[in-house]
Amino acid sequence: MNFREPWPAGAEEATALQSRLRRSVTRTGPAVPEIRRLAGLDVTYSKDDDRLIAAVVVLDAATLEVQDVVVHEAKPRFPYLPGLFSFRELPPLLAALEKVDHLPDLLMCDGHGIAHPRRFGLACHLGVVTQIPTIGVAKQALIGTYEEPGPSKGDRSPLTDQGEVIGSVLRTAAQVKPVFVSIGHMMSLEVACEVTLNSTPRYRIPQPIRLADQTSRRTLKSPQTYLVSDPRPPDGYQSRPA
Repeated sequence: MNFREPWPAGAEEATALQSRLRRSVTRTGPAVPEIRRLAGLDVTYSKDDDRLIAAVVVLDAATLEVQDVVVHEAKPRFPYLPGLFSFRELPPLLAALEKVDHLPDLLMCDGHGIAHPRRFGLACHLGVVTQIPTIGVAKQALIGTYEEPGPSKGDRSPLTDQGEVIGSVLRTAAQVKPVFVSIGHMMSLEVACEVTLNSTPRYRIPQPIRLADQTSRRTLKSPQTYLVSDPRPPDGYQSRPA
């Protein structure tokens, strides 16, 4: 399946495209039992050159066992501009997604969805282009105000901007910093938070995103080794490089 589309030449075109595509975002979607495979997506940039590695790790939603791992090496096609992050990361992530054996039921990316100045962050862009339910899980807020949630796992508080709830500040483990969950596309905030908690058995960051981050980092350091070891996949399992 090919997800590619014409790409903006600069900030003005990119902003206009965000404004157009955000009208396609839907804030309802599947229930938790309908999500059988979920994928974590992340990108790591080289500090030595202009390479980047995009990684997609597909897990069984119930057991969190790894089902598929793919990576894609590329160079950024768009400059780093605040609020336009998706135009830098979307092309390599889409290229990686094209390589998975079976498309997942949910995409989980390291970034924001509607918790964005124009209500169209990376998770929204991924969801609208692929038409796969998508959520964003970020380590810090981009916009909005909130009260600190309680100290226990599962405690949360609303992230609001101009009177609108744009996400949840969610504690994924006791006594650790919360994460910022927002809708990307074809998803409700309630289900997004439940899936995030279900896929975070131990650490602060959900396992799909955590494994995608590890995979992209390890691949960048050692391009000939495309293995994931946490949790360990079946013997001989190897991801597919670009």
